[in-house]
Amino acid sequence: MKFSIVKNQFVKDGNPVKLISGAVHYFRNMPDTWEDIFLKMKAMGCNCVETYCAWNMHEKKPGEYDFTGNLNIAKFIETAQKCDLMVIVRPGPYICAEWEFGGLPWWIQCDEDMEIRCSNEIYIKHFDRYLDKMCEQIRPYLTTNGGNVIMLQCENEYGYYGDDRKYLAYLKDGYVRRGIDVPLFTSDGTSRDNILDGSIDGCLATLNFGSRVEENFKAHDELYPDSPKMCMEMWNGWFDAWGDEYHHTTSAEDYAKVVDDMLNKGNLNMYMFIGGTNFGFTSGANHYERFAPDVTSYDYDAMLTECGDVTKKYYAVRDVIKKHTGEELPEVPANREKKAYGKFSLTEKCGFFEALPNLSKPIHSDVPKCMEHYGIGYGFIAYRTRLNRDYENVKLTFAELGDRAQIYINRELKGIVYINESLEIEISAKEGDYLTVLCENMGRANFGPKMMRKKGISGRCLLGGKIHFDWEVYPLPMDNLDLISFGDKATEEKSVFYKGAVNIEGTPKDTFLKLDNFTKGFVVLNGFNLGRYWEIGPQKTLYVPASVLKEGENELIVFESDGIKGEAVVEFTDVPELG
Repeated sequence: MKFSIVKNQFVKDGNPVKLISGAVHYFRNMPDTWEDIFLKMKAMGCNCVETYCAWNMHEKKPGEYDFTGNLNIAKFIETAQKCDLMVIVRPGPYICAEWEFGGLPWWIQCDEDMEIRCSNEIYIKHFDRYLDKMCEQIRPYLTTNGGNVIMLQCENEYGYYGDDRKYLAYLKDGYVRRGIDVPLFTSDGTSRDNILDGSIDGCLATLNFGSRVEENFKAHDELYPDSPKMCMEMWNGWFDAWGDEYHHTTSAEDYAKVVDDMLNKGNLNMYMFIGGTNFGFTSGANHYERFAPDVTSYDYDAMLTECGDVTKKYYAVRDVIKKHTGEELPEVPANREKKAYGKFSLTEKCGFFEALPNLSKPIHSDVPKCMEHYGIGYGFIAYRTRLNRDYENVKLTFAELGDRAQIYINRELKGIVYINESLEIEISAKEGDYLTVLCENMGRANFGPKMMRKKGISGRCLLGGKIHFDWEVYPLPMDNLDLISFGDKATEEKSVFYKGAVNIEGTPKDTFLKLDNFTKGFVVLNGFNLGRYWEIGPQKTLYVPASVLKEGENELIVFESDGIKGEAVVEFTDVPELG
């Protein structure tokens, strides 16, 4: 295949081609579902798939890379090629995507002189190393090498963030230096200022929006009259944050009309075709006046649901695409089977404080410092100190906190502080009592000027208006729960690990986990972290892909941080509840 840009058109094998693309994030979907997703794309009339790349998943530790499982971008591209789809790749280094830290690795924050998304030498050193490895994965699949990758993005929505044009030029030149000889592009908001600050000579300027095509292209038409018109993110839904009143949805008819308008104007990439899932601790957050951490589901009210089912919106858009192309489309593949496996009791438990010595080894610290200081990026962190005198109704105050903490005297929960509420709590304690602050990282900001905010206790911690010294700090990434000693004895603790067996007969099917008796925490199934839950919603079930289950006995572990409201019973149902 040959692909190029000639004046205001995309050209494939010598003929003009209209790009009709959909966004699919390989890292948010299981590899065994990729082909099913792509076949549904083809049946809707798409000829292209677009994906971001998550730097923080591929390089979890500096210099150590992972391109296996649902991080195998080469297999993702090959599967798309098998399904006769072109591919657009957006490697970063920054992606936003409502993903933890916008795809940046947490450990870059450990460099004191770090400044992200600019010409900072330390930042450049780190992302250069990553892009070297990522381009090695992508380069064999470029159309210039006989593959199906037609375009790559330099940065993402930079016009919303900054104005370092030397940085953008460095990124563009870096892709060229690495042998990326297909068209490069930027994508930005629709205002003249956004476009001017986010675009760079030598890269096609594309736009991101969800409605009012002609109005949103006004500035672009003036700046680039002879350029292809491409909406790189035509938003068809939105994401949810914990505490939202409802799951965000949009009208199928309205979106189909926007697609119709955009196809009259030019080319589009539907964001999202399938949203997928923020498994584990990968969901990001918005942080402006308030901190708004995203839920585990990234359903996005997209063309396909989180689990890959076709929607009313899918069919409405399919009709529009068929009208524009005049082509007979393949039959729409059937949805994957779902199954309700019923209720299961979690019969074993272990209190948090009982588990703590096995989960982590303490690090002495004069005063509490941020999570990153102790070499941990995700999960929880516990700060523990022994009090050297009596305290009566004194205030424990945090200058900064990321993001939510439970305050214990010995093993008794005294209260919770949350960044959106008060960062102080009144406590009483006796000489010799232990004060423990258990902090949860609920997701780093993925957009805007507060991205570099640290997690854990990142400022002064005052007890009774004074600095309290002499702490033991326990990093808790929660990535290996095998060392916990479970049993069936009772515990008075609120924060508890629960474990039970889930027996599956026959070949596993997709299912959804309900935790109606639980309050807040996360779930690990057969060693795979399904993600966070929180009773405040709107999300009420966790998606369980069939590939995470196995026939026979499955191990389910739930860490409940706030205390259950009844029996430790969970239920697997065949219907999602997103609010």
